[in-house]
Amino acid sequence: MIARAARHPLVWLYAWFLVIPFVMTAVKSTVSLGTEIVVFTLLAIAYNLLMGYTGLVSFGHSAFFGLGGYAAGLVQIHLVKGMVVPLLAGVAVATLAGAVIGFLLMRKRGVYFSLLTLAFTQMFFYVVYGATGVTGGENGLGGIERFPLGAGALRVDLGDKRVYYYATAVVAAAAIWVLWRVVHSPFGRVLQGIRENEQRASFVGYDVRRYKLAVFVVSCAFAGLAGALYTFLLNFAYPESLHVTMAGEIAAMTLVGGMRSFVGPAVGAAVFVFMRDTLSSWTENWLVYFGVIFIAFVMFSPNGIVGVVQRLRGLRRGAAAPAPAEARAATPAPAAPAPVTRDDGRPLLEVDGVTKYFGGLAAVDGASFGVKRGELRSVIGPNGAGKTTLFNVVTGLLAPDGGEARFEGAVITGLPPHRVVARGVSRSFQIISVFQSLSVFENVRLAVQAKHPRRFAMLTDSTRLTDAAAEAARLLQAVGLAEHAGTLAANLSHGDQRLLEIAIALATRPKLLLLDEPLAGLSAPDRVRVAALIRALHGSVTIVLIDHDIDQVLALSDRITVLHQGRVIAEGAPAEIQKNAEVQTAYLGHLKVAAGADAGLARAEGAPLLGVVSVDAFYGKSHVLHDVSLDVFPGEVVALLGRNGAGKTTTLAAITGVVPPRRGRITYRGRDITGGAPEAIARQGVGLVPQGRRIFPNLSVLENLTIARRGRGGWTLERVFETFPRLHQLRHASGGTLSGGELQLLAIARALMGNVELLLLDEPFEGLAPTIVETVWNVLHALKGETTLLLVEQNADLALALAGRAYVINNGSIVWSGDATTLRAQDDLRRRLLGV
Repeated sequence: MIARAARHPLVWLYAWFLVIPFVMTAVKSTVSLGTEIVVFTLLAIAYNLLMGYTGLVSFGHSAFFGLGGYAAGLVQIHLVKGMVVPLLAGVAVATLAGAVIGFLLMRKRGVYFSLLTLAFTQMFFYVVYGATGVTGGENGLGGIERFPLGAGALRVDLGDKRVYYYATAVVAAAAIWVLWRVVHSPFGRVLQGIRENEQRASFVGYDVRRYKLAVFVVSCAFAGLAGALYTFLLNFAYPESLHVTMAGEIAAMTLVGGMRSFVGPAVGAAVFVFMRDTLSSWTENWLVYFGVIFIAFVMFSPNGIVGVVQRLRGLRRGAAAPAPAEARAATPAPAAPAPVTRDDGRPLLEVDGVTKYFGGLAAVDGASFGVKRGELRSVIGPNGAGKTTLFNVVTGLLAPDGGEARFEGAVITGLPPHRVVARGVSRSFQIISVFQSLSVFENVRLAVQAKHPRRFAMLTDSTRLTDAAAEAARLLQAVGLAEHAGTLAANLSHGDQRLLEIAIALATRPKLLLLDEPLAGLSAPDRVRVAALIRALHGSVTIVLIDHDIDQVLALSDRITVLHQGRVIAEGAPAEIQKNAEVQTAYLGHLKVAAGADAGLARAEGAPLLGVVSVDAFYGKSHVLHDVSLDVFPGEVVALLGRNGAGKTTTLAAITGVVPPRRGRITYRGRDITGGAPEAIARQGVGLVPQGRRIFPNLSVLENLTIARRGRGGWTLERVFETFPRLHQLRHASGGTLSGGELQLLAIARALMGNVELLLLDEPFEGLAPTIVETVWNVLHALKGETTLLLVEQNADLALALAGRAYVINNGSIVWSGDATTLRAQDDLRRRLLGV
């Protein structure tokens, strides 16, 4: 017990406070400099509550430091002689200012929050600087004294510098103890979750804005306390204490010391004060040298001096982190019983005419369906059908433009995410969303805590919530991650991260669980593990599932709802959906435009123009492409087909260098371009028409085309306008004003202006009206033989009518290749490979 207490960071910090006066004497400095170190230690730790623990970067904390100092001085001069009341007044004024300013700023995020804190600081500085009659203006506020405390034998003479040092150290030590308790309380754990993933924190049930406002006020209060102590140290308040330069110094000492460590700012404060005192005696430009040190830490050790020490200790130990103590001590709670199904005749979830527009595009267009209690419902549809957008509307991430969703009869659309979670709706995300720098156990415990009555407690040790720890341990056991409890979430495999995200969603005790592509990017064994977990959950919680693994969807689902272009086109049991002609058309396309198309050109002899050999590609830890190989020969049209999420776009991204392959080889004209820079690959004659068009919205059509012009080939502005008459009419219109079809025409024309030899097209027919589809198809048909095309397209019939050869990719692997006419002619084969 004693040995463990001796290792406590606060013990080391308090020991440092005790020896500072002796260190100052040893280096022939002053006790006042030691007092300054203690004050700035308190200030930096209070500031780090924002920057290091919550991820809020304030460029204006000097304002609250200065306000606390001025308030303490003015109260002593004009109202109450003494020390205690003025000190409390400084804290009160800084707290009030923090509450008012924080309330105004918490609606802003990121750089806007930081810049607004800077603006308020400048405003306060000029107010203090200009109010000469009250604050002394540029001359500062004098006449402040350190009055004795107590009387008689208990009299403490704070006028003595050494006595004031120890008094300041005692006050600072008490304040730092309170801050330590805040950091390690349930409230503090939530702050770390907000820092790591604000959206995820909101979607496990925390009112993020409330937590950020509370921590901002707490941080400002202790900054005001530091400011008041500093004013009494100097017996003077000066306007530079509010200046933005001081704000920068506070941030710098915090970062140099280490913002991911509680005591890191204390190290930074000591280094800063020592350097300022030493270097300023040599040169007035001492900040230049400190700036070099600051830049070095930003570039090479973002976790500061403490981070360097921790890395050295980690290298010396060479062992993985053990499970958290509370995880080892927790006895997993017994499995929660499945909720009793009470079918009152009303759906648990009712989606009624939900509509969501992005610009002029209806991503969800009047979608309506109901989900019964205890059901496993899947929502499927081709790319751009509106599935994830629908989830985002239902769970409060997006506000609907029409319609509503009701859960247990109550409207939930328009509610913030934390209130939707409180009603009993939880979700996972298409792109894995966990708290990356927290342990696996802490990820789940943080989510469990969101339902705990003491989740906002600021001074309670979070390890005392043993019921939350036990529930977290049970969930980790249930999803098979108990042995990884002490592992950082960022270090888990992709499959384990999926399981962790489901555990986080389950930790909120949902009645309805929304899973957005939980099988995406998983290896075959991991897909089996996650699918088995979903199957095991069925019956204990109502599930709505989005996924592109059609085989698993058919095996898991009670009923399936099919979306296409934002509308519900079919609903029924899996067997009914498989037989639905409209569903098959949505997935496979149609032959109206291409019915009379001629066969594609025969494959050329000789070496391929493009060669993809055994390529593996990843998004982070998500293994998307597995041993993909394909060839494209000069002059031919090749179609790359597959269901949603199969890896088609990732293949194009690997070819163009956007996603460098982890393994394998890509050649173009016989030259290895594997992992090359996208701009270098483009200059070699590879053009891309990306999914989503991605034109320059603030440039005109003419400027979009001109900026892409490269080479002296046959594609000139004149030819483009002849091929695309509509673009000629719109040549002076800005890209941001075009319709979806016009944008697609511009995207193709822009790629052709590069006079490319190989043109890659990603979903060129997606979301287009039939007349525009016909226009685009005819343009591509006219390019056959002139430009080599690799075509990725959801509408298989249109693609196969253009192509001479085709590849089919499924779950990141090529599962079929051959003549396009063969695949086009065999309906059963096409449905098996590409349909539902």
